[in-house]
Amino acid sequence: MFFPEKIKSIGPHDKVLEIGPGANPHPRSDAFLELDFASGQDRIAQRGGGQKEADFGAKPIYFYNGDVFPFADQAFDYVICSHVIEHVPDPEAFMAEVFRVGSGRGYLEYPLVTYEYLYNFDVHLQLIKYDAQGNTLYYCPKKDTSLATFAAVHAVFHKTLKSGWDDLCVANREVFFQGFEFQDYFLVKKIRALQDLTPSVSLIKKKKLIRKIFSRFFDILGL
Repeated sequence: MFFPEKIKSIGPHDKVLEIGPGANPHPRSDAFLELDFASGQDRIAQRGGGQKEADFGAKPIYFYNGDVFPFADQAFDYVICSHVIEHVPDPEAFMAEVFRVGSGRGYLEYPLVTYEYLYNFDVHLQLIKYDAQGNTLYYCPKKDTSLATFAAVHAVFHKTLKSGWDDLCVANREVFFQGFEFQDYFLVKKIRALQDLTPSVSLIKKKKLIRKIFSRFFDILGL
């Protein structure tokens, strides 16, 4: 999760469900929902190759087959869903379940098209972006785009990521990831225009002087 500070409205008595917590479950979550993976390797692949397992303590973990969530309507007051929706084959059906069990309140986070353009993870099926003005979550299946033609380029960037060069994404989180808290239902709509999924260039800020100095220093030393 890149924007935990955006989760602000969970009440002290709210029952919170977290979907796909990976290795770092949110401390406020009361229960967890995981996809029932066919194997441990599939689970590891879905979370980007991370080997670390989550510590859920005594909190309950539920499993589902990717279809209907195993909960009654409005079983929870709030749903946390960080870096999951890009993996699902049908975002509209998925969000319908999030709304059904979570009373229309929660937090959603995912990578933007800029991040997928760099790395294009095979386990990510969708390109996602929320339009606050129109209160609509737009998505485009990656299979409907030509991202696959950049496979050789993606391989280069995968190497940079594995080698620890994630500074660009970390320093410009809003350019590569989006997260938002919602208090009511919103529309979910499929589109094909990638320009509607692209973040504004106004989000790109100048590198701070102290970062420039340290970057230049490390470059000179070849570190």
